[in-house]
Amino acid sequence: MIAYLVPLALVLGLLVMSIRILPEYERGVIFFLGRFQGVKGPGLIIVIPGIQQMVRVDLRIITLDVPSQDVISQDNVTVRVNAVLYFRVMEPAKAIIQVEDYYAATSQLAQTTLRSVLGKHDLDEMLSERDKLNQDIQEILDKQTDSWGIKVTNVEIKHVDLNESMIRAIARQAEAERERRAKVIHAEGELQAAEKLSEAAEIIGRQPAALQLRYLQTMSDMSTKTGSSTVFFPLPMELGDIFKALQKGAK
Repeated sequence: MIAYLVPLALVLGLLVMSIRILPEYERGVIFFLGRFQGVKGPGLIIVIPGIQQMVRVDLRIITLDVPSQDVISQDNVTVRVNAVLYFRVMEPAKAIIQVEDYYAATSQLAQTTLRSVLGKHDLDEMLSERDKLNQDIQEILDKQTDSWGIKVTNVEIKHVDLNESMIRAIARQAEAERERRAKVIHAEGELQAAEKLSEAAEIIGRQPAALQLRYLQTMSDMSTKTGSSTVFFPLPMELGDIFKALQKGAK
């Protein structure tokens, strides 16, 4: 009886040691005597100890914080830039076989790519065109990591830090730009006002009665002001012609 119980206990013990349970978001890369056998999971799988080896791979999106990098822009401005990278493993077999540590490899590649891409742009482009830079970095990383079975889903530049002297220089530049715009707007307003006055003068010149009506309207506006003590003595406009004629006769 004992002769049967010992082998049965060994078989049951081996079976218990062989059972693996993988959740929905994990896969197991199986090696049989060192050779790749396949990818299993999720759920209950059997891995024979000593003969088979399993490496777990997480398929969820991984958030990778890219450390701050010193970048020299194309216009020779030194900045410190950091970013965040989102990626996931699409092919577990490639992620385990093709690269030793896909997480560390992706991190190093992201740091190098960040410095390389931003170094080709001016400081103004780094500050104003982040969406385009994010897209360029993502495309490069996605192409590089495709052979590792990794998909880069998103890249976001978080901070572009400048030194104090550069911040003051940018503030002066912004102030000068605002002053320039204010002067241009003022000049455009003067031009439009001059054009309208010229049109009004042309219209009034064709209709002498319009000048008289405008004169009366101006008098009415001035007389209705609060606290006004101005006294008007309206005179016919023809008196001006009479005075001119008298002056010519005197000469």
